[in-house]
Amino acid sequence: MTEQIKVENLLVNYKTLEKFKRFKEYGIQELTMMEDLQNNIIENDSKSPFYGIYYGNNLIARMSLYEVNQKYDYYFEPPQDFLTLWKLEVLPDYQGKGYGKAMVDFAKGFKLPIKTNPRINSHGFWEKMGFVKAHYEMERDLGENPLIWLPEGVKEKDSN
Repeated sequence: MTEQIKVENLLVNYKTLEKFKRFKEYGIQELTMMEDLQNNIIENDSKSPFYGIYYGNNLIARMSLYEVNQKYDYYFEPPQDFLTLWKLEVLPDYQGKGYGKAMVDFAKGFKLPIKTNPRINSHGFWEKMGFVKAHYEMERDLGENPLIWLPEGVKEKDSN
């Protein structure tokens, strides 16, 4: 692909939330942001945990990225801040064109370990991105099946 793919932080506003409705994984997180907007708890255009890629005026890919404090780290040794990546989704017409990889590479750019809970049938994608199954399972990790990515010099916590 010759064009430069640009991942950007998405603004919390009605326009962005309207675009989210095109994604399959539209749910409680977006509805909470919508409620906050309506109650003026957050200003229009404040920063969100969502990042996305626009193709022209269309939001074609998005993900949610949260930094988690090391005191909640059950995955990495030594315990440290890490990112939780979820709701990574590329609209069907744009899949297989490098947009998902661009999103993951953007997240890796923070140089923090990353944990994700992949959707069914997406393990192949995550393996290609260098993610591995986490050994640590928190009471079956609340039904999650976490995959993790480790930046250089970070080790996974021993599962024992």
